[in-house]
Amino acid sequence: MSTEEHIGHYAIAPRRVSFDWDSTPLHWIPNEPTATHVINVLHLLLPAGERWFVKVFKEALPLVDDPVLLKDVKGFMGQEATHSVQHAYVLDHLAAQRLDTAGFTKHVEFFFEKLLGDQPPLGAPIPAREWLRFRLSIIAAVEQFTAVLGDWVLHADGLDEAGADEVMLDLLRWHGAEEVEHRAVAFDMYQHCGGKGPVRYARRIEGMAVTAPVLLWLWAWGTAYLIRHDPQLAGRLRYSLREHNRAVDRGLLPSWRDLGAAIPRYFRRSYHPSQEGSLRKAVDYLATSPAARVAAGAVGRAALS
Repeated sequence: MSTEEHIGHYAIAPRRVSFDWDSTPLHWIPNEPTATHVINVLHLLLPAGERWFVKVFKEALPLVDDPVLLKDVKGFMGQEATHSVQHAYVLDHLAAQRLDTAGFTKHVEFFFEKLLGDQPPLGAPIPAREWLRFRLSIIAAVEQFTAVLGDWVLHADGLDEAGADEVMLDLLRWHGAEEVEHRAVAFDMYQHCGGKGPVRYARRIEGMAVTAPVLLWLWAWGTAYLIRHDPQLAGRLRYSLREHNRAVDRGLLPSWRDLGAAIPRYFRRSYHPSQEGSLRKAVDYLATSPAARVAAGAVGRAALS
């Protein structure tokens, strides 16, 4: 699914989408609570995580002296802020269905606001510029995975075949398409602000070496939390690799191989995220996404008024 495409320089801009969650069931993939909650971890991590992306990029904006990159970064920030808000609304929907996520999201907030906040944790003597560069390397590494996940969900016919909720699929595919749209921005931002020579490359590797295991841990923890607190399951199910892998085999979750292969690609010195996914597929979906089309119509009507 990974192809490098050349569509010229692609303008990145936020879409002011909205979604109606009134009819979305708790298990939005019918009879698949494990697959549902593995994907639901996105809603646990992204409201705080993408707010943090925007905050770090805002801190780094004065370092950007390339006008093209600056425009891309501002578009990225707008998209990420919108993602954060829309996934937070899903948390409200889960709470309305008696699945309270606050016991988990408080730890996510602590992770981004304290451990990866403006100052190094525990008073670590890291210069401010180096701390900023490290956090930019973390964002670039996370965006490697979001591009892979975004491309996966755009091609995940298994979700349609399983009867997944159409509104949730549109949220995931709108978000995934925008991740493919801006797949290179965080990497380019790190390369621009991360210094020169071998140290910049070493810090890029360090960022991925930290990010990959932490993401895996958060995802397993988050899935176990959601399944344990799911009121419809009432403690009858626990998160297991067996159920996870069964969902992978049905095309309901990305394969471990696809996720793992993203890491050595990222480690190549010559790597660039423009190699990830299909920009054409992303653009085509955004042209048909119900939420994106409504947002585009609203912008058009505002321009005419």
